[in-house]
Amino acid sequence: MPDTQDRYDDEYKRKFLVVVDESPECAKAVTFAALRVRRTGGTVVLLSIIEPDNFQHWLGVEEVMRAEAYENLEALQARHAANIAAFGSIAVERVIREGKKTDAVEAQIAEDPAVAILVLAAADSSEGPGPLVASIAARGANAFRVPVTVVPGTISDADLAALC
Repeated sequence: MPDTQDRYDDEYKRKFLVVVDESPECAKAVTFAALRVRRTGGTVVLLSIIEPDNFQHWLGVEEVMRAEAYENLEALQARHAANIAAFGSIAVERVIREGKKTDAVEAQIAEDPAVAILVLAAADSSEGPGPLVASIAARGANAFRVPVTVVPGTISDADLAALC
């Protein structure tokens, strides 16, 4: 991890890490990160995760399912990257990991010292904010070395633009 002085260098560009999945609220987190990067500079990192319990089959079937999962996530990330491009010239990185979601998020943060903020979106549900937000919240305030921003899943794009 770079020392504090490196973080204030003109060359330092922080990264906003967004977990990208099929949830409807995910687009709100991506929009927030894109708007913040447009305003302050940096990069949006789109992280998609293939969970291990998706591949509990015979070896040949497992390989096909894994390849399909990667293709689907690449297409999902491409759609989100296209939406980010609509906001202007914003740097985007795409990462796909395998493992439990919270472990994969933690590993990405640990391995990329430029990640400065984790952006998530809460679900619009009476059942809670969603499994990833709940899981990360359960880890406590000091679970990660970076702040976590939770965007309300019900916020309008206009209100997001006004915040950023």
